[in-house]
Amino acid sequence: MNNVFVYCEIEGTIVAEVSQELLTKGRKLANELGVELHAIVIGTGVKGKVEDQILPYGVDKLFVFDGEGLFPYTSAPHTDIMVKLFEEEQPQICLMGATVIGRDLGPRVSSSLTSGLTADCTQLEIGTYEDKKNKKVYEQLLYQIRPAFGGNIVATIVNPDHRPQMATVRSGVMQKAVYDGPARKETVYPEVGHYVSAEAFVVKVLDHHVEAAKHNLKGSSIVVAGGYGMGSKEGFALLFDLAKVLHGEVGASRAAVDAGFCDHDRQIGQTGVTVHPKVYIACGISGQIQHIAGMQDSGIIISVNNDPDAPINKIADYVINGTVEEVVPKLIKYYKQNSK
Repeated sequence: MNNVFVYCEIEGTIVAEVSQELLTKGRKLANELGVELHAIVIGTGVKGKVEDQILPYGVDKLFVFDGEGLFPYTSAPHTDIMVKLFEEEQPQICLMGATVIGRDLGPRVSSSLTSGLTADCTQLEIGTYEDKKNKKVYEQLLYQIRPAFGGNIVATIVNPDHRPQMATVRSGVMQKAVYDGPARKETVYPEVGHYVSAEAFVVKVLDHHVEAAKHNLKGSSIVVAGGYGMGSKEGFALLFDLAKVLHGEVGASRAAVDAGFCDHDRQIGQTGVTVHPKVYIACGISGQIQHIAGMQDSGIIISVNNDPDAPINKIADYVINGTVEEVVPKLIKYYKQNSK
């Protein structure tokens, strides 16, 4: 009772990386609360094929719902399973990926259980909340932290009275790591018919197409990112040349994407992807909080900017004060000459 649950999203029989990231975070939260970490996976033909992708992250109990019509994802059967399981298990926390599926399923489950849900969290912590109006103190609540009002403030949201406390998190925000501590690693295979009515399968997916990513921005150890200060799409070509020399990937700020300098799938920040490279080179990026939210955990941050007061310089490890037109070609020339 009152354990931490993670909904594990799948594509066929492959568990989504965001789910493994949330399992890692869920394990830490469960340890802090002194409870167990449970996981749920729902699909077709997944029995015996997903356990090794989930249990190593410190899961005490894995619920595998395997049945016809459960993949590809449709709203009704997945909602039925989650709601009925949560009514039985009474979890205190549920974490889901802020994906297309998570954004559809999360609100349906929280609405059915009259619980709350905070979308696109950037941090999750355990803390205390004092309700001064009603003179009540709530211990061990989930602090659901996310940017608000266009990223101008960071809001901490709590749900004192309703359970489960639900939150969605974007891929890449948390970092996954196999758990080396004790965990029960029990797997159960509930009867799907007990949780889902026949009416839930009225919607059928006729075609399901998945396209591979064109780049490995999220997994690259070196990211060269450009902002509106790059000036044009042609200016971004310099960043692709630099990234090629460094064997890295190119990212962009929202301002650069909105201006048409770079494709949307390379956008880094609150409304894009979150990256954790060893080296992050920010070229012509002012450093608004929305962008910083997507790259602040980089190992080394290098800022190339002609504005010494640019906000990104405050979090940068190294600042190169100059125009990108002047600095980037010199970087390319130097690394070409000195790369092995």
